[in-house]
Amino acid sequence: MGTVDIRDVRKSYGSVEVLHGVSLHINEGEFVALVGPSGCGKSTLLRMIAGLEDVTDGEIAIGDRIVNHIAPKDRNIAMVFQNYALYPHMNVRDNMGFALRQRRSPKTEIESRVNNAARILGLENLLDRKPRALSGGQRQRVAMGRAIVREPNVFLFDEPLSNLDAKLRVQMRSEIKELHQRLKTTTVYVTHDQIEAMTLADRVVVMNGGVIEQEGPPLELYDNPASRFVAAFIGSPPMNFLEGNVGDASQLILEDGTRLQLPFTNRVAQTRVTIGVRPEHFELSSSGWPATVSVVEPTGSETQITARISGHVVRVIVRGRTSVQPGERIHLSVPGQLIHTFDGVAAPGDHTNIQRAKRYA
Repeated sequence: MGTVDIRDVRKSYGSVEVLHGVSLHINEGEFVALVGPSGCGKSTLLRMIAGLEDVTDGEIAIGDRIVNHIAPKDRNIAMVFQNYALYPHMNVRDNMGFALRQRRSPKTEIESRVNNAARILGLENLLDRKPRALSGGQRQRVAMGRAIVREPNVFLFDEPLSNLDAKLRVQMRSEIKELHQRLKTTTVYVTHDQIEAMTLADRVVVMNGGVIEQEGPPLELYDNPASRFVAAFIGSPPMNFLEGNVGDASQLILEDGTRLQLPFTNRVAQTRVTIGVRPEHFELSSSGWPATVSVVEPTGSETQITARISGHVVRVIVRGRTSVQPGERIHLSVPGQLIHTFDGVAAPGDHTNIQRAKRYA
């Protein structure tokens, strides 16, 4: 079976604990992306699944076996690294079949598996080339082919697209997703790129400071973030935030005393909150929150506007074209059901005081 169970796993380096009791169940055939900023513990967790890092406390099970003390080669996993890790003196065919030769698999089986993987990945005409004669995208496909031929229970990807340019990343994302749809192998994918996580995964796990902040389907995290951190991390451009008190007249009172009318009835007057609005949920209107345009960035299919509301910078996405110009005074409105509210106000750099989502609408 290709299930992965992570049960209250902790990881310490000396007196420094980097994973604080992480628990996660990954279903057989599921594609799960671990995402978060540098230092959040996502790569450490992946390496612990692979057996490249010891588990300080807790259990990791692959299928019905607890693998804490099982060597990486005996876990029936295959890992694809960021740097490809190809043998430069071997051609593509030998690189892909290396693990099977180490297992002393029959030559006919090695040839069959290598040819099958090459056909899946479009490498049939490149089998006799050395890595130096391949492009970055082709090298990454070879690395994936080397994983495929092992027919593992679990694929592990450690930021495999980070070394590719933007165009190749988009292409490889599609290829990885198509590969998973064909093979249906359980996949754990680590990335710092939330777009990769959103587009590839069945389920996204957002990590921060060695804990899981939220997990769920990509659009669930986008539409209903459980904390301000998740709201800010998922989405590009990120969510806009305005901090202040909710007054008894359904207004958000900013630090300088500016009052922004809220399109819903508040339940608790004078409660300190943070209001969150995604850029695409703002609408240009004849009335609403007053803002002054700073920058207009047309991209063709949409226009991105940077504006200021009483000194607070906000990003607005307008579909298509607009006649708005820098320096112009505009008004922004947003439906009440699309406004997110979070309790309290975050201190700069403070990740321990998590701002949780709440609803006033």
